Amino acid sequence: MKAKDFQLTIPADIGERLQLENKTTAKLIVKRGRLVVQFDESRLSIFQKRVLVWPLMLALIASCGYYWFCGWQQHNYVRLTGNDSLATAIIVVGVIMGTLLFAIFFIHDRNNPNNHFAKNIYWRNFPVIVLSFALILGLVLTGSMWLLGLLFRGATFDRFTASIILFVFGIFINFAMIYFALIVDATILTTVLTLVIISGVVISMAVNDQRYWWHHNLSFLGTTDASSGWQFNATLILSALLMLALIDYLFVSLRRTFPKSRQLFVLRVLLTLTAVDLGLVGVFPNNVAYHALHDQVAIFLVYFIIALIVGIRWLLPHISKDFLYLSDGVGIALVVAAILFQVVGYFSLTVFEMVAFVMAFGWLLMLLDRIEALVDLGIESKITRGK
Repeated sequence: MKAKDFQLTIPADIGERLQLENKTTAKLIVKRGRLVVQFDESRLSIFQKRVLVWPLMLALIASCGYYWFCGWQQHNYVRLTGNDSLATAIIVVGVIMGTLLFAIFFIHDRNNPNNHFAKNIYWRNFPVIVLSFALILGLVLTGSMWLLGLLFRGATFDRFTASIILFVFGIFINFAMIYFALIVDATILTTVLTLVIISGVVISMAVNDQRYWWHHNLSFLGTTDASSGWQFNATLILSALLMLALIDYLFVSLRRTFPKSRQLFVLRVLLTLTAVDLGLVGVFPNNVAYHALHDQVAIFLVYFIIALIVGIRWLLPHISKDFLYLSDGVGIALVVAAILFQVVGYFSLTVFEMVAFVMAFGWLLMLLDRIEALVDLGIESKITRGK
């Protein structure tokens, strides 16, 4: 006797949100012990013909343009690295092409009803997201060209071969940026935020190693005495803007699940003030002219973090005990670090700032992850056997 099929009940509000109709076809995917119900989506794929033509066409135009430019400059042979090199062309052209395609496809997918992330992103946050992905692309290309320069030291190509290499790199760059434009969501935006702030701080530390920045404090990296201090300050400002974009998206998405929640409103205000304060630390560097203002802004940043850690048990719905224990542990660790610095004198100012920054920023990222989990909060349903 043939076994009877099971039936999954989908709540009416979920059906309306997904615009389901009678006899809508769906694909059931069993993956790692989970059942995934996937409906036919109208979202673009990088393998569709109308998408494929864009990266190929732009890469071909860039390659032909570079071949013509080398001929105009009478550069029949091009070095891999150095001034007027192939690496420079790949970085500059790649960032321009990739950023342009990312912006075009991100805007295009905003009109897609299945793209809930892009629909809940305000236009004021769009330039920040594009700039962040452009920055990450630039860092990846710069690092890749530096590595190729080490592997193929002194390599030189004729302009036709150089144009072919540029074409190949252009295709990969364009496909990658289109792919991220089509799949970007809160998780990817959080990853970009992490990459931006870590890469910016690490690069600032690296370029100031000869100035012994650790003998002063972490804020020294953004002063006029530091080398390229503007990069450190720009990192803080861009990270703050990314945080604001992420906060905007998360709390706009939460309105559907938790309408008129006062606790979430207070949490949003605290997170927004924290992000704005982080940006102000970069706007007012620790120079002589802004020293007092910089210290006040930095102190308020500490106050906002403490308020979030203490108040999170009342402000965040469905909070788990594990996250509460983690929050308490971070709060206690920050107090211990402050005592070791101010009372005992065991920590230097730089060590205290580094420890506090890592713990506070790591906790903020986990908090944003918990808020994102509320956006994707599951709704209970039933599976019954057909009659």
